[in-house]
Amino acid sequence: EPTERVFLDIPEEFVGVVTEKLSTRKGRMANMQNHGHGRVSMDFIIPSRGLIGFRSQFLTDTKGAGIMNSLFEGYAGWFGSIPQRNTGVLVSDRVGKVTLHASLGMADRGELFVDVGADTYEGMIVGERNKEDDLSINITREKKQSNVRSSTTEAVVTLRPPRYLSLDQSIEFIAEDELVEVTPDVIRLRKMELSAGKRASARSREKRRKDGS
Repeated sequence: EPTERVFLDIPEEFVGVVTEKLSTRKGRMANMQNHGHGRVSMDFIIPSRGLIGFRSQFLTDTKGAGIMNSLFEGYAGWFGSIPQRNTGVLVSDRVGKVTLHASLGMADRGELFVDVGADTYEGMIVGERNKEDDLSINITREKKQSNVRSSTTEAVVTLRPPRYLSLDQSIEFIAEDELVEVTPDVIRLRKMELSAGKRASARSREKRRKDGS
């Protein structure tokens, strides 16, 4: 597989976290030099696929103080599988527009990727769940109107801003049954099979196959 040599220049207090992140992505340290003035230079050999989504993570981990460059190194044997996320996703179960009421209801179930008012469709991934399994949700649900007036003032709830994923971050994020949809205006994530019913049937068949074996 193709590999790259990554050149890093970082403050020495971030050596541990950066080394750990690159090791998880199958990076192998080739050289390390402490300049004695608070910064460290490191070289890593890493499979090209391991760099997908890493640059933004690197800037976050080094608080913007890290410098990173990479060059094509050559081809090498398979470095091994890179661990994927261990969380599920929030999947829209219908066509419509994202509403504030539905978004507030998802605050304790995960982190959204879409703004209020955004168009959505069945099978579109609208957020990352805080549990392992996927969850189909109605993100277009409106608040029911009533003539009954409450005697108490409703509490003000602030909606947390959505997390916007770049193309690199989207490619890194998706699982085997998910796709990245790229248009001139927006990047979306979706399930490979859009129908919730068909996805459930496929999971049942897979479970029966494993139980039978």
